[in-house]
Amino acid sequence: MMTPLRISLALALSLLVGLTGQGLANSRGMSAAVDQMEICTGTGPVILYVDADGQPTAPPHYCPDFALMLLGALLPDAAVAPTPPQLALPAPDRTQPSLITRTLSAVPARAPPVLL
Repeated sequence: MMTPLRISLALALSLLVGLTGQGLANSRGMSAAVDQMEICTGTGPVILYVDADGQPTAPPHYCPDFALMLLGALLPDAAVAPTPPQLALPAPDRTQPSLITRTLSAVPARAPPVLL
């Protein structure tokens, strides 16, 4: 039961990695959008992104690797450190000698056979 699920999950994940890798490779090869140009058409305004030479290019994309960095703008700058808990147990009495002793076995270790 679990084997077909594992195989199909592995195939789906490898296909997903292959497809997203191809999409990222295509977007990395395009020139970066430096400016945008607004064109007013009969159906409404259209925004075109252009590169440094004025040639149309793809709109800028946000890298998913650093998308979580945007959360830093929403979170406070410094986290408040929690207060340490109060000691619930008393400190051990270190004036007493150690009460832990080595246990000795009643049966000693077996010796090698006398006759071979």
